[in-house]
Amino acid sequence: MLETVKYLIGSTGASGYGSKSTAEQVTENCPDIRSITAIITGATSGIGAETARVLAKRGARLVLPARNLKAAEDAKARIVSEYPDSEIILMALDLSSLNSVRSFVSEFESLELPLNLLINNAGKFSHEHAISEDGIEMTFATNYLGHFLLTKLLLKKMIETAETTGVQGRIVNVSSGIHSWFSGDVIRYLGIMTRNKSEYDATRAYALSKLGNVLHTKELSLKLKEMKANVTVNCVHPGIVRTRLTRDREGIVTDLVFFLASKLMKTIPQAAATTCYVATHPRLVNVSGKYFSDCNEASTSKLGSNSTEAARLWSASELMISGDSKAVFDPLINGLD
Repeated sequence: MLETVKYLIGSTGASGYGSKSTAEQVTENCPDIRSITAIITGATSGIGAETARVLAKRGARLVLPARNLKAAEDAKARIVSEYPDSEIILMALDLSSLNSVRSFVSEFESLELPLNLLINNAGKFSHEHAISEDGIEMTFATNYLGHFLLTKLLLKKMIETAETTGVQGRIVNVSSGIHSWFSGDVIRYLGIMTRNKSEYDATRAYALSKLGNVLHTKELSLKLKEMKANVTVNCVHPGIVRTRLTRDREGIVTDLVFFLASKLMKTIPQAAATTCYVATHPRLVNVSGKYFSDCNEASTSKLGSNSTEAARLWSASELMISGDSKAVFDPLINGLD
């Protein structure tokens, strides 16, 4: 109850910010980021678009990957109309396709740009059961696996940039408090819902993908420390906000639910604040492997803090991006198809 009251009144935490802080406010005192190059997925609308706008305002060079390049052009035009000196590069990327991720990284590397900041923001909520071209349930493929591969392939560039410039690289994974709604065997359930349409639950699938983002952050942080890389990775919960994530299910019921929940919902500038805070604030130098909500460090679910599960999902993900999902799922769901 106390935490809810603090949220509603916007009480600030140890960072000096809280649920009512906006992305512009939390970046007012950030270091000069005019030399920073940032990749932001899902920046054509909602939280991602506001994140891109604020980072452009602060001077960062932006690379905006998008499946819909027309939407990306519109997003760029909105930013440039407000900040004419912005440098924004648009590139094609469909996160549900591992081939598309690889093509994007290859094209980005050909630009010979540095990479200081990677914000894995894009999200999808699939109300209907769907399978990616790589044979993985679509929500998980888009929200988690595509970002897993994207981060893996860009990591060398980020480490090199940090070594060359002396500026610590940062990776920000946008998750959700909904990650705590999932319990059970992560990989087994992924295999079951991938192969059996009747077992698909849209909300549970989304929660699973967001739990994946949390576990990815935990394991990647350990690996970066082992490599002694000058790169950090952290995870954020942006808060409850209505964005285009709900575009597949518009109508009276959805409108009513969001109206009733409106007192708990953030504006988009408020929802983008935690991402921008974790991406830029000097307080977070050398802070890695943490989970943030309302611009303050918070706790994940018990499963989200499980190191064994994080390592297990990482190993399974390596097999999935190599095209061997069969080796991941068969031992766990044999006979359950």
